[in-house]
Amino acid sequence: MIKSTDELTSQELLTILQARTAVFVVEQKCPYQEVDEEDRQALHVCLEEEGELRAYARILEDGEIIHFGRVLVVKKYRGQQLGRKIVAATLNEIDKRYPDRTIVISAQAHLVDFYRSFGFEQNSEIYLEDEIPHIEMILENAQNR
Repeated sequence: MIKSTDELTSQELLTILQARTAVFVVEQKCPYQEVDEEDRQALHVCLEEEGELRAYARILEDGEIIHFGRVLVVKKYRGQQLGRKIVAATLNEIDKRYPDRTIVISAQAHLVDFYRSFGFEQNSEIYLEDEIPHIEMILENAQNR
């Protein structure tokens, strides 16, 4: 399922926000403003099966640059390669909606090799975002993918 915020039902939105809070605030012990203004214009990419959210990411358009983030796999579904599937689905949607655009992400530092496997390149030194080490990574336009 891929929907804009306005297309989500209230139940779908609550499910997404519950999963994001469980991972990024509770599991990672990181109190921050998890729901932000970016959510108003986001595209939400969801992998669901049997009526349950299993993995999620959001896509944000910022001029000529596309970002995606809040990538998660619901805890009870980890170890099933769903991280790869949600990133692949997200990149596929970006290629369809925003062809030839550069993608820039803020990746948790321990996931650099994971994102490199999709063609991303490191674009910064390590920096702290909400006290978690991150690295900016870039994937040039679709002609180079």
